[in-house]
Amino acid sequence: MSKLPEPPADGFCAQAWAHTADLQRAIVEHPFNAALTDGTLDRDVFAFYIVQDARYLVGFAQALAAAASRADNPEDAAFLSGAAQGALVEERRLHAGYVAEFGLTDEEIAGIGTSPSCLAYTSYLRATALTEPYPVLLAAVLPCFWVYQHVGTTILEATGGADEHPYRAWIQTYADDEFAAAVLTARELVDRVAASADEQTRQKMLAAFTRATEYEWLFWNSAWTKEAWPTARYLR
Repeated sequence: MSKLPEPPADGFCAQAWAHTADLQRAIVEHPFNAALTDGTLDRDVFAFYIVQDARYLVGFAQALAAAASRADNPEDAAFLSGAAQGALVEERRLHAGYVAEFGLTDEEIAGIGTSPSCLAYTSYLRATALTEPYPVLLAAVLPCFWVYQHVGTTILEATGGADEHPYRAWIQTYADDEFAAAVLTARELVDRVAASADEQTRQKMLAAFTRATEYEWLFWNSAWTKEAWPTARYLR
């Protein structure tokens, strides 16, 4: 799958991507994604990431469902509710395959604590769904679509789609045509909503997109370091 076409230059998405361009580059170049690209990523680190991502997807799906309930356009509501279902079913199916591959038991999974960054990101999305207007919520959920497709496609191009790559299934999930189509739909929806929003709302949208993109970097970094709660040593 080739890279997505550039968003309309006069739209919100183009502005948001330009505003976060250095951060997007830092995400692609993060040691986690660099090691994933060349296939040297430690299996324990990837397993930690998969467990965190499965927990994140619950909060992401809840935010998407909240957005679907606010959509005036039935097609937008159908897309958002479908994306919520996809977060809980399709992507978690991939996670289940890796959990089986790594031989993790339910007890071992339960023993992996939710990282501070994972909790912070999901809490941010849930809070945005509860307290912010519909356009801001849409901007907050967009990075999980767009950033993942960007990373997946960039890695696929770098690896040449090698069949023997140890993380081939993950790469193809975020670089395939179906996911790219979902990203385009999400971008078009955000651009359309932003076009009819006032300037104050657009600024809040940009802040939400930026903060969620920052959380994307933090999420990968927390997996790379297998982030734990520094306060755990004080608890019995």
